[in-house]
Amino acid sequence: MFQDFFYTLKAKGLDVSMTEWLTLMDALDKGLVNSDFTLFYYVARMILVKSESDYDKYDMAFAEYFHDIASENVLPKELLEWLDKGEEMEFDKQNQEMYSYDSTRNSDEVKRLFRERLAEQKSEHNGGNHWIGTAGGSAFGHHGRNVGGIRVGAQGGMQSAFQVMGDRKFEDFRNDKVLNTRQYQVAFRRLRQYSSRLDIPKTELDIDETIRKTCDNGGYLQLEFDRPRKNTVKLLMLYDCGGTMIPFMELCNELFQAVNKANHFKDVKTYYFHNCVYSKVYKTAECEYGDWVDIDYLFKHYDRDYKVIIVGDAQMAPEELFDKNGNYRGPNDGMSGYEWNQLLLSKYKKCVWLNPRYHKELTRMHWMESEDALSKLFHMYTLSVDGLKEAITYLMKAK
Repeated sequence: MFQDFFYTLKAKGLDVSMTEWLTLMDALDKGLVNSDFTLFYYVARMILVKSESDYDKYDMAFAEYFHDIASENVLPKELLEWLDKGEEMEFDKQNQEMYSYDSTRNSDEVKRLFRERLAEQKSEHNGGNHWIGTAGGSAFGHHGRNVGGIRVGAQGGMQSAFQVMGDRKFEDFRNDKVLNTRQYQVAFRRLRQYSSRLDIPKTELDIDETIRKTCDNGGYLQLEFDRPRKNTVKLLMLYDCGGTMIPFMELCNELFQAVNKANHFKDVKTYYFHNCVYSKVYKTAECEYGDWVDIDYLFKHYDRDYKVIIVGDAQMAPEELFDKNGNYRGPNDGMSGYEWNQLLLSKYKKCVWLNPRYHKELTRMHWMESEDALSKLFHMYTLSVDGLKEAITYLMKAK
């Protein structure tokens, strides 16, 4: 029963054991779902899915296998293929009058118009202002320049859609998705391993040892204590601000808050840059001209024991990285951005780069050349739960 559903779950990366599958079959045999499809969804998820981080995989497998089940948010496969343009579509800035935005429309009106377009549309449309398409002024589709419409698939641009169709409810629960503040704080706890024990009396409760000794005593509580730790981690944070990093401002702010609220660091210093680290870094996120310090200042005041975390998307024209005059917002001081980054890495051996949209398998596009070069220079990781864990693991390695 549902044998193909089992293989679909496995294909989506879910670790479903035969024992779990047989448990689901037993639940069906006992009538626990009462022929209720919604109840089946939840019972199957409860039995087969071990972590909320796999909910998105489960939903994808469920939708793929039961694709004929009617749902308000299920879109025709043909439409999704028409809209599968990735990020190569560009809005025609010379044709601003193509907007179909009407400020008097409420969400119900927009949804009604969307259903009408969905029923009438017979072919792919891009760059227009009426049909569901891409890179135009229509209120329906993606990568256009309209507000108050319905985004269908892809990543949002103006972040103003009434509704997102084809969106996945549990996508943000995945371990490979972008972090939130709490996840940041949990991941940073691993840095406690950098701290050292003070040579003072044992006054800190050792929970692990207490549990072990209590079990050895047959459940009779035995408290164990250890010497307190002293934070020894020194951290230097460098944030890319402005330009292509604007969509990630909130995310970077969450990381900033998590770092500053954490008690795992002896010292934290934060500076900013735009696109690339050149001869100077800025004191504030506004990156205003002249409001900076020299890289030499960092070298003199923050020794090589500092661990460096660079946060940026590494998206810039190659000339900004490789040309000695590539820094259009400030001085290069005789070296290219790539050379300044090499110098930074020669000073701080423990240095990682967190990229919110890291392309591990790069296509040979012009704007990806800089990311390719920097990913070979630094240990670059995706700004995600797993990515941060990998970065911290690298920072924790012995010299």
